[in-house]
Amino acid sequence: MTDIVDELKWRGLFAQSTDEDALRKALADGPVTFYCGFDPTAPSLHVGHLVQVLTMRRLQLAGHRPLALVGGATGQIGDPKPTAERTLNSPETVAAWVERVRSQIEPFLIFEGGNAATMVNNLDWIGGMSAIEFLRDVGKHFRVNRMLNKDSVARRLESEQGISYTEFSYQLLQGMDFLELYRRHGCVLQQGGSDQWGNLTAGLDLIHRLEPDAQVHALATPLMTKADGTKFGKTEGGAVWLDPEMTTPYAFYQFWLNVDDRDISRYMRILSFRSREELEELEAVTEERPQARTAQRALAEELTTLVHGAEQCAAVIAASKALFGQGELAELDEATLAAALSELPRARVAEAGLVVDLFAETGLAPSKSAARRTVKEGGAYVNNVKVTAEDAAVAAGDLLHGRWLVLRRGKRNLAAVEVAVG
Repeated sequence: MTDIVDELKWRGLFAQSTDEDALRKALADGPVTFYCGFDPTAPSLHVGHLVQVLTMRRLQLAGHRPLALVGGATGQIGDPKPTAERTLNSPETVAAWVERVRSQIEPFLIFEGGNAATMVNNLDWIGGMSAIEFLRDVGKHFRVNRMLNKDSVARRLESEQGISYTEFSYQLLQGMDFLELYRRHGCVLQQGGSDQWGNLTAGLDLIHRLEPDAQVHALATPLMTKADGTKFGKTEGGAVWLDPEMTTPYAFYQFWLNVDDRDISRYMRILSFRSREELEELEAVTEERPQARTAQRALAEELTTLVHGAEQCAAVIAASKALFGQGELAELDEATLAAALSELPRARVAEAGLVVDLFAETGLAPSKSAARRTVKEGGAYVNNVKVTAEDAAVAAGDLLHGRWLVLRRGKRNLAAVEVAVG
């Protein structure tokens, strides 16, 4: 057993708990059975969920037993959003998303040994419950005045739209989850983000009412934010998902590679499994030579490997290098190349034609005359090959996988051309 509380604090993963001294003692005396819940309100988790998934992994590596709850019941309701009602998904859709989310969580946890993880679904105990049973056995123990004070509810009550009884009742369902996991698995700790604090304490209150001798705890991690004030895990294209079909491994890698220098040390501590010594060394390198982006590359490689596997990580690193002339573009498989090029400015043309036309078409040069100057000055490349003639044309044999061209102006400015096939 390690002193996991001190570790979480050093990493910036300890926002608040119900009783820190009692929690510290329970974890030291352990092993402790704990849980964290994930609602399948989308077909994939996003990088914001990684904080909770990786914190579960840390607690398990420290000797504790995780219960990963994917909410087949609560996913049909949805935790209240700050501004508007959620769109309710069909039970069939939620059931399919449960399986997808489960498959994303499972690789991070260990399912054998003395503190083996267990996957649970709250539909198992909520699905068969009648409305009368729910109101008598659960609703009876909640006080509306306290429910109204929860942050998520209070914000919605102040909005024009208000809040439906459905979403208002969400905290009862989450409270019931903790009670059921306490009774079924001996779970005594619930982990979640600090924005979930009201829901976390709802479960504690319910257990204290029905199981007065229970010693149960809640632990909240801080919300991840960006230094520029924008939401963590968001890009111009939307959320950064764990599903490779929704966010390609290449785009996932690039997200971490492009982390702001002001954020990287904090993100490394929260998300990396490197030692304190390694992290402090990376922090020092970042401060001395931020342009090298050493810490960003380390985090991008570690998380891409964790989420997508070592083989995919190697492929996206090779693609990233090849785009800038440090590897062979022709050696990249078509899927990896297409994913990499989707992140670049690009143009789709019927036929390849002249290089200067393509530079202008993609916006890599503001005009054909500017493109000619780039060629004349030795700064134009097609598939990493320098273009030496102003009237150079692209041949069919130059197309990567029969359809792609990579254009580069100078060392860093890239664009892609897709030649229509058929």
